Amino acid sequence: MIKKADILHFWELIKTQTRKGKHLLFHSEIMRKLGFKKLDLYIIKKFLTTYFFLLLIVIVIAIIFDYNEKIDKITSSHATWSQIVFDYYANFVPYFSNLFSPLFVFIAVIFFTTKLSSNSEIIAMKAAGMSFNRLLRPYMFSATLIAVITFFLGAYVIPKGNVERVNFENHYIKKRDITAIDNIQMQVDTGVVAYISHFDNQRKSGYGFFLDKFVGKKLVEHLTAKTIQYDTLAEKRYSWTVLTYQSRILKGNKEQLTSGERLDTVIMMEPQDFFYIKNQQETMTVPELRTFIDKQTMRGAAGVSMFEIEYHKRFAMPFAAFILTLIGLTLSVEKRKNGMGTSIGLGVALSFSYILFQTVSASFAINSGWSPMLSAWLPNIIFAGIAFLLYRRTPQ
Repeated sequence: MIKKADILHFWELIKTQTRKGKHLLFHSEIMRKLGFKKLDLYIIKKFLTTYFFLLLIVIVIAIIFDYNEKIDKITSSHATWSQIVFDYYANFVPYFSNLFSPLFVFIAVIFFTTKLSSNSEIIAMKAAGMSFNRLLRPYMFSATLIAVITFFLGAYVIPKGNVERVNFENHYIKKRDITAIDNIQMQVDTGVVAYISHFDNQRKSGYGFFLDKFVGKKLVEHLTAKTIQYDTLAEKRYSWTVLTYQSRILKGNKEQLTSGERLDTVIMMEPQDFFYIKNQQETMTVPELRTFIDKQTMRGAAGVSMFEIEYHKRFAMPFAAFILTLIGLTLSVEKRKNGMGTSIGLGVALSFSYILFQTVSASFAINSGWSPMLSAWLPNIIFAGIAFLLYRRTPQ
């Protein structure tokens, strides 16, 4: 158990080593306090260096293939090199890296552990009395580092960069800029339903506006306006101006009628609520996704399932690092006669199977009404079962 004095000692050590410019993660004293030995440090370094090396190689290949595939559309769209490099590929790299991080973890474990086995290093560890569970500790420590980094990047950092990437794709590659929409109807608050016949997103204005307020199933207020304008300069959100309006307030058998040319009001909706941009869910942080899902569910809007899947995937993906690390270690810890070929082949096959399960389960959630949470976690559940079976058959 780490005591308060140990924590204070860690903090002083961190400040000292920071001033000296030393790498803190692999400092021997910190690792010793955490219960790790030189052999653990050796495995952790092997794990992380292999992971980042494979990541770098695959990213370079992915950029080359992506550019070759889209070169015609990019050049014909007249996008500048600054936009291509900084708006698209500078955000493509972290997005792609984080998306396939579990896959790279799996392949890294398979690759360097098989090499350790081929060099009889694993045999030497076992001969020295190291059990499989003890060998697993530095692997899981490395997986924890990767999982934590993956989660915080995917939940809070990468979505901000994805805004530029998705906007670039929709404008220059897919050319799907949507500037207007017809027949918008949504529940903007409890018992409050809004309708806009046509809305122009460039002008932030619409016409043919209706706003109905219900108490239970009874209509108590009905507002109509020829034009509605969103106030982009207002300090408060949801600020709208209705022009040429008429309001009817129903009180029993009586009706109060008011009308005017201009009315500034607050309506719980924004222009961005009217448009679904392709891959919009990738541009939202975890809190933004949760708020958006709750708001759209309350409004009864369609197409929320893809946002719910993305929300649950943000939590499921980091856990995949632990599961795939365990599978990779159990497959490659034993020395094989035919070398690393069999282990790497099994690793690649299982990696693509994991990606396939992710794609299929997401499709079922969107098209067949599956639970988004189940869809996001199903690959982890299936592969956790595989990991458990492999763990049980591995000599301890």
